Amino acid sequence: MKFLTLLLMLLFSCVSLAWDGYDYANGTYVEIEKGNNVKAGKDIEIFDYATGQYRDVQVESVRGSGSITEVEVFDYSTGEFRTLDME
Repeated sequence: MKFLTLLLMLLFSCVSLAWDGYDYANGTYVEIEKGNNVKAGKDIEIFDYATGQYRDVQVESVRGSGSITEVEVFDYSTGEFRTLDME
C-alpha cells in the first residue's frame, strides 16, 4: 500500500506545467505555460527559447492531427504570423 501511494505521488508530481513545441519557420523551441486558454481569438503568452523572452501573441487557429497540435498565432512584437507545432 505504501508503494502504491508513493508511486501515485511521484506520477502526479511529474505533471507537466507547460506545453512544449517548435516553430519550424524560425527554428526555435517555444513553450506555452499552464493556464493559457489556447483558443482562436484569445491572447496568450509564449516563451521563445531563441530570444529568451516571453511574447504576447493572439491565437488565430488551433488544429490537431495525431500527437501534434498546430497553433497558428500572431506575434505582436514582430508583427508576423507564426505556426507552432505543439506536442
